[in-house]
Amino acid sequence: MAANDELIGRRDECAVVDGIVDALRAGESRALVLRGEPGIGKTALLDHLARAADGFQVVRTAGVQAEMELAFAGVHQLCQPFLDHLGRLPAPQRDALGTALGIAEGPVPDRFLVGLAVLNLFSNVAAERPLICLVDDEQWLDRASAQVLAFVARRLGAESVAVVFAAREPTDAVSGLPTLVIRGLHAPDARALLEAALIGPLDVRVRDRIVAETRGNPLALLELPRQMTAEDLAGGFGFFGAAGISTGVEPAFGARIAGLPRPSRLLLLLAAAEPTGDAALVWRAAELLEIAAESAVPAVEADLAGFGTWVRFRHPLVRSAAYRAGTAQDRRRVHRALAEATDPEHDSDRRAWHLAHAATGPDEDVAVALEQSADRAHRRGGVSAAAAFLERAAAVTADRDKRAERVLAAAEAKAEAGAFDAAVDLLALARSEHLSDLQWARADLLQARIAFVSQRGSDAPPLLLKAAEGLRAIDTDLCRTTYIEAFTAAMFAGRLSVGADAEEIARSAADAPRLPGAPQLRDLLLDWLVEFFTHGHAAALPALNRALDAAEGDVPEWEGRRCAWLATVAALRAWDDRRWHEMSSGYVDYVRVAGILSDIPLALNTHAFMTMFTGELSAAAALVEELATAQHAVKSTIAPYAALGLAALRGARDTALALSSRTISEVTARGEGNGISVAMWATALLHNGFGDFQAALDAARQAIEYPAGLSSANWAFTELVEAAARLGLQDEAESALRRFSEISRSSGTDWALGSEARVRALLADDAAAERLYVEAIDRLGRTRIRTELARAHLVYGEWLRRQRRRGEARTELQTAHDMFIAMGMQAFAERAGRELRATGYGVAADEPSAVGGAALTAQEEQVARLARDGLSNPEIGARLFISARTVQYHLRKVFTKLGISSRSQLPQVLT
Repeated sequence: MAANDELIGRRDECAVVDGIVDALRAGESRALVLRGEPGIGKTALLDHLARAADGFQVVRTAGVQAEMELAFAGVHQLCQPFLDHLGRLPAPQRDALGTALGIAEGPVPDRFLVGLAVLNLFSNVAAERPLICLVDDEQWLDRASAQVLAFVARRLGAESVAVVFAAREPTDAVSGLPTLVIRGLHAPDARALLEAALIGPLDVRVRDRIVAETRGNPLALLELPRQMTAEDLAGGFGFFGAAGISTGVEPAFGARIAGLPRPSRLLLLLAAAEPTGDAALVWRAAELLEIAAESAVPAVEADLAGFGTWVRFRHPLVRSAAYRAGTAQDRRRVHRALAEATDPEHDSDRRAWHLAHAATGPDEDVAVALEQSADRAHRRGGVSAAAAFLERAAAVTADRDKRAERVLAAAEAKAEAGAFDAAVDLLALARSEHLSDLQWARADLLQARIAFVSQRGSDAPPLLLKAAEGLRAIDTDLCRTTYIEAFTAAMFAGRLSVGADAEEIARSAADAPRLPGAPQLRDLLLDWLVEFFTHGHAAALPALNRALDAAEGDVPEWEGRRCAWLATVAALRAWDDRRWHEMSSGYVDYVRVAGILSDIPLALNTHAFMTMFTGELSAAAALVEELATAQHAVKSTIAPYAALGLAALRGARDTALALSSRTISEVTARGEGNGISVAMWATALLHNGFGDFQAALDAARQAIEYPAGLSSANWAFTELVEAAARLGLQDEAESALRRFSEISRSSGTDWALGSEARVRALLADDAAAERLYVEAIDRLGRTRIRTELARAHLVYGEWLRRQRRRGEARTELQTAHDMFIAMGMQAFAERAGRELRATGYGVAADEPSAVGGAALTAQEEQVARLARDGLSNPEIGARLFISARTVQYHLRKVFTKLGISSRSQLPQVLT
């Protein structure tokens, strides 16, 4: 550092961080990761940014190894100055953040809802003055804080907020954020820094060797000359006979610490073990260890640490060097002192953590305290912290039964946190313990759940089946829940099932034990699945309708979340468009209101399909955009089902085929056979739209190979009938029609029967065809399924033209054409247009409707449509994972582009 506080040799790097200040002054936001080895100057750049932000609000936190498992510790430090702003947050966000920070009681908060709360908190604070959040040593930040702050950094827009991380090796949480790699100084700058730090002459050969061997690391350039004698600096023989200059700066700090008096070393060890830097706490613990206040003087004079209101080490490497320098006995002593000095009521978790580090062997009291801390952490949403507490509790447990339970509970918590590798390791350790029958069953279930959640592939169904069977005589409630999970996994695995498919699960679940009393929704859904996979769709309809009736009733919240997705699948299987609409939209509303953001991708995917089939393709596109945003935010790996269906309906050939190819490759690799069915159905639909019936037939054949899974295979029956009929393959078309008719006639809904009538007419003689076309239009006209209705008008018009009834054909074809254009089904619109022209009737260019004729971006269109639908800025922000201020920023741009001045005008300009 030069005297004028300019960083030597960091002109380019300073320009980057100065650009952050300029962006915030202009009302923009920024996120940045500074990456580099220890001592390379990351902290110095953070300091430079803090100095450059004149008039800004600057808050800082730093990851500390000893605090890595304390949930939301980093978030708490950054939010602490702004807690008086909590009242301005929407209630779900306020409650979630308050619970996460331990300042309020409530249900376990979804970590993404906590992230949204922090984003809006920072946005509200920055409305007064721009805000910069500096996070040093991100690699040591607690997992919950890293996830939340990375979420915030990715969702920044127009808030005048910057989040800047510094890390040696950034964690996965911040991967993908803009990154600036900090490298060593160039030789001229390194020499200048070295010479600025010296107070005596330096032999030029020694200087050049220091510069070369430190590779321009600033901290090494400043520290290593302190360890050299005058003879070394002058180029004496002692220097060149030595082992050479180490670029490891921590050993240099360790050497300086070793030269301190023992009380000073012990004081530094004590401060290093206390992660918050609370000087009052350190001095209380020091008093218990009989360390006098004057013991700080040598450490301060050696420029290793400062002892004021807060204890601050010169560099994080000093902290780690001080902790490493302590003996195992001294570490236990300081942790014991810190535990005794920590308030057991207000900071019980850190007290328990210190007690664990102080333990010399098994200690049941400490284990119980750690279990209690795990429970508190879990209630706050810190599942990683809960797992760490439980793992430590197991380590200090002597009783084999208790140790087995604690290890198993730690494995379950690790899996819940998404740390699957660590969970598998703990699971192996648990299996080596003395497990009860219930614990063995829980271990099997955990292994199966990890397989399903991490892959959604073919490994999970047999494992879940084994777990369910193991629970039959142990826990009826968990047994039935596990059978539901096994069915779900089998439906996703579909044609790629290995070891256990849905039929085998149904045979096993048929006589599963039942709980006394009236059946719950879960039980009714299980009964339906057993009947469906054992005896088929028609036989299962009574059970299916009982389940749907229950789903429409008063369902407890815990069961609603467990069964919401499967209830939408049931409605779809019933070909009940009213219930499908209600179930899918209710599922989205439920996860939004409850703040279960991790479930939103699946909920949006389900509802997007319903919206597509109703012909609201623009609304479906907004849902697909929202789905992509949600998937990115919560790191979901669900296949792009909705995007596939939308591209096919729109006739976006290149997009649909690319998505189909990518999806098949990805799902085949992990054994998710349902993805193949969806991709092939979408491909068949796409080609039928273009009139490429051979390609449609080839895809539909593959789609119906496994019709017993989710519903896309059943949709493909109608695609196959249409393609085969157009190609003159009467036998194949009739065979597919018979299979579809078994489903449609047993369902008995207008959607199912109307769809059957549409394709049956393609195979009928002239006398029956017209009646069937009219029936299809009549039945489908009573449903929400406008895409099928438009296709019914199209094929009827095509038939009328072949009958040389041109006037009537034009009416049907014009209706179909207008509907396709309005919905944005471009390929089908072009097909209808060709038929219209063949009747001698001219049509305008087939262009789908656009939004107001203005070039709105995808996110602007999302914001505009949600505002049109009456949502407030905070509600829109919650859906799109952005702050309310960013919503307002987008709305201003929307108003300008559309030439309007208020929300009330949006319905008139948005098609």
